[in-house]
Amino acid sequence: MSIAHRLQYYRRIFVAYLMPGQSQLTFWHETPQVNPNARRDELGEYYMTFAEKADYKGQYDSAGIPMLDYHGRIGLQYNPIAIAQWGLGNYNLFLRTHDGDRKRKFLAASNWLCGHLEQNPFGVWVWNHHFDWEYRTPLKAPWYSGLAQGQGVSLLVRAYRETGNPAYLEAADRAFASFLKSTDQGGVIFTDDRGGVWIEEYIVSPPTHILNGFLWAAWGVYDYYLASKDDSARNLFAKAVQTLRDNLDPYDLGFWSLYEQAGTPLPMVASAFYHRLHVVQLRIMHRLTGDEIFARYANRWESYGRSRAKRTRALCYKGAFKLCYY
Repeated sequence: MSIAHRLQYYRRIFVAYLMPGQSQLTFWHETPQVNPNARRDELGEYYMTFAEKADYKGQYDSAGIPMLDYHGRIGLQYNPIAIAQWGLGNYNLFLRTHDGDRKRKFLAASNWLCGHLEQNPFGVWVWNHHFDWEYRTPLKAPWYSGLAQGQGVSLLVRAYRETGNPAYLEAADRAFASFLKSTDQGGVIFTDDRGGVWIEEYIVSPPTHILNGFLWAAWGVYDYYLASKDDSARNLFAKAVQTLRDNLDPYDLGFWSLYEQAGTPLPMVASAFYHRLHVVQLRIMHRLTGDEIFARYANRWESYGRSRAKRTRALCYKGAFKLCYY
């Protein structure tokens, strides 16, 4: 990363974490929670609660769609991942309360997603982010994400289930096609040298295999199978589960979990928030698959978080990584 990019990154982090008021982190950093009402065998409430996100206290546009404030040169932006999560949180609450305002909100998010699918240079339909993002390989607008594709699909198939409106399923069909193409073909799938199939949150080379994005995106594939009974979705989810089973150990540092598998000399340790999110996601994977390996790792990683020494060690690793690579 260049000196200019590094300075811009630190400026954004300073504003987000230390300045008073709203930032994009106001939305992202809710307490991760398993939704006990979610079912493994049918579309219903989403697997996480997203209750705080449903009641996001930040800014909205004139149509009531949430916008995130990245401050600085990025400023106020639509983020398709955030819009999908806001919609899923309101969908959960609608099913519990039958509140018409909750229904209006989750359908507003669904309609926004239908209206903002765009074809990338390969002709694949994606939800683009229309702002630059300072990852280690800077992402230049417009850029798309396997995470956005998965969570958008998760919301749209639920909107179709609730309303019967075929427009929602048609949009989900278009978005799901990105899971059938490699990142080299404009899709979101990377196959490693051992045949492991990854869903990439950020489309960069070499791929970084961000764990939380892979898991959320995989649930979108699973939801598409529940809605469509498409064999390609069922097979892809099975491959993603196998990849995760085969690679959980490399994400385990013995005292904390990794955020990604970038192959850098210093590992990118998960923040405290993302470590808690990993535990919740693995518990949900256990519920969806019945595979005990996910429960074992969730228990182990949860125990790391209870140790002050391990939390401190993780924080030191995280700080060193940021200084070296961002």
